[in-house]
Amino acid sequence: MIELRNIHKSFKMKGDDIHAVAGVDLTINDGEVFGIIGYSGAGKSTLIRVINQLEKQTIGEVLIDGEEVSSFSESALRKRRMKIGMIFQHFNLLWSRTVEKNIELPLEIAKINKEERKQRVKELISLVGLEGREKSYPSELSGGQKQRVGIARALANQPDILLCDEATSALDPETTKSILDLLVEINEKLNLTIVLISHQMEVVQKICHRIAVMSDGKVVELQEVKNIFANPQHEVTKRFIKDVTSNENIDEISKELMLAYPDSHILRLHFSADISSKPIMAEVIRKTQVSVSIVNANINHSMVGSLGSMYVCVSEEDEAEYLKFIKLLTDEQVKVEVFQ
Repeated sequence: MIELRNIHKSFKMKGDDIHAVAGVDLTINDGEVFGIIGYSGAGKSTLIRVINQLEKQTIGEVLIDGEEVSSFSESALRKRRMKIGMIFQHFNLLWSRTVEKNIELPLEIAKINKEERKQRVKELISLVGLEGREKSYPSELSGGQKQRVGIARALANQPDILLCDEATSALDPETTKSILDLLVEINEKLNLTIVLISHQMEVVQKICHRIAVMSDGKVVELQEVKNIFANPQHEVTKRFIKDVTSNENIDEISKELMLAYPDSHILRLHFSADISSKPIMAEVIRKTQVSVSIVNANINHSMVGSLGSMYVCVSEEDEAEYLKFIKLLTDEQVKVEVFQ
């Protein structure tokens, strides 16, 4: 378990104090894929570097498995860092070394014997899907292959924590998906705790169990991924949600529908991952006498399943049946927002 307690980090720039992180409290569970999202300058990169103490916090405590690593001696900290892997946006590979030699580097530093190093590198190359590229140099690899080398190298010392600093930002969408799939596979196979930072909601949404949203050095919202789309609280979170569901501007859609259907009830229904696969709408319509028009729908995919929202227009013919319609939906754990 990773615990961050009242973390502050300030930098001196031209005589002024720049507060990169301002009072962050977080607990990240073992085996969890935890996302930290924020726009540029939010403090997320500084925060992730505080976890492995590449940046020392100005105030606060960092505990890993109950040990306050921020109080470790340099030698104890170096030893602990061996169990914290890190992958970077721009790969950070050594261009003069082949794939296998890049992966082997942490093992050499740890003074692992040659035969063990050779066997471990072979296992890692298989894990990240780079068979046949062992003798290639970074200049001969695609961006996705370079990141796979970075992931394998980060896993060399069998860490229990993997920190991902904008690990897919330099990749195209298809390659990003393959890297995210690989991280999910690693999390499941190795029960590895993964902390992933990004400025892209669609990245953290796909593989994370929980998401912390940062702004101005603070965590402004923390939710499970299955809830964050249903009920975003902070304006920054709502902006991220809007970026992902760019075809779903709630205010504009609701306004247009109210004009187009002045004599109907306008509802927005949210289906969580737990219930999105059930034929709820068909069942509810069958049990009521209301006329329902589905006028807009949106589906997003996440680590816990599909998340959906739907706009419907319901006739005003029978108020009792309309209220029954809403009750049946809420009984099925569908969140109902009434716009009109």
